Amino acid sequence: MHYACFRSGPEPTIGLGRSAVERMMKSQDSDPRRANFGPGQLVHHLHFDYRGVVVDVDATFCGSDEWYEQVARSRPPKENPWYHVLVDGAQHTTYVAERNLEVDPSGESVSHPLLKFYFGDFREGCYVRKRTLN
Repeated sequence: MHYACFRSGPEPTIGLGRSAVERMMKSQDSDPRRANFGPGQLVHHLHFDYRGVVVDVDATFCGSDEWYEQVARSRPPKENPWYHVLVDGAQHTTYVAERNLEVDPSGESVSHPLLKFYFGDFREGCYVRKRTLN
């Protein structure tokens, strides 16, 4: 997996600057199952125009077929990464296919009531995880 806030390897690297991360991401091969975003990274939804922060990544779709049929109307691929996102300025979370996200270039923090549960500091446009989720 390659992330802007975390990087694959023996251990994730936290708090890299955006320019260093962009160089690393460009050097990665284009395996469709590799996650392009990681926990703590700011993202923007391409269709619904909201910002948020990734809290977890599923390598493939892990929801129910019923949910997929009702909610994922654009039918994004189930075999690619899906993300759990805290939505800025809201109280809900979303489950989003990778193809519907892009990096949020604003570098601005988000406002969400669960933010402090998942993350501690906010540095250089990324949140630093407070604890391991699983």
